[in-house]
Amino acid sequence: MMIPACRLADLPRGEAFRLDIDPPVSVFHTDDGEIFAIDDTCTHQDASLADGWLEGCEVECPLHASKFDLRTGAVDSPPAKLPVRTHEVVVEDGMIHVRLSTDAPNLPPCVSARLAGGPA
Repeated sequence: MMIPACRLADLPRGEAFRLDIDPPVSVFHTDDGEIFAIDDTCTHQDASLADGWLEGCEVECPLHASKFDLRTGAVDSPPAKLPVRTHEVVVEDGMIHVRLSTDAPNLPPCVSARLAGGPA
């Protein structure tokens, strides 16, 4: 499924845009001009990666400084142990679209429980 995220012109280099879907997805525009989309929620605890720090092709979680590779979703720095999902990005007519991964997300337990309707 392709989801329109935002206009490329509205996402400056070095910035992120959060798609408020369940679970949320963040679109990052690197300083080099590349566009990546990953799950927005850190796999360690419930924190928005769009609020983190973008450096090169890595984002650092604002809560406990876990780092994730935007290209692969891999954890580059603990305390997170599980990777985040990556999503395909298509830029068409100046609009950024995200094709969501069909893989299951790696969400922290508190978020998984909330999405399943249980106590958070």
